[in-house]
Amino acid sequence: MEIKINRQEETIIISFIGRFDTAAFMDVNKAVEPLLAEADKSIILDCEEMSYISSSGLRTFLTIRKASQAKGGRVVIKGMNDSIRSVFMMTGFLNLFEVE
Repeated sequence: MEIKINRQEETIIISFIGRFDTAAFMDVNKAVEPLLAEADKSIILDCEEMSYISSSGLRTFLTIRKASQAKGGRVVIKGMNDSIRSVFMMTGFLNLFEVE
């Protein structure tokens, strides 16, 4: 899994590329953790190039959401394919996030 972080004024775009599985969890969390201090901004989770998400990946998304909610920020998920959307629907996570 590759992760790209792009900061723009009051927005942070986190792009997930590849499979967000348990093996990628530690590396992704290490990259995302410093961003939680900036969770008062808008955070866009770009899933356009994500091919798979495991429960570990969902946990990371939830951690970002909780940090954002605590700081008055906003989290938006963009670019979900049908497979990723299905996982979010089955787990009830689709109701927790703003999805575009």
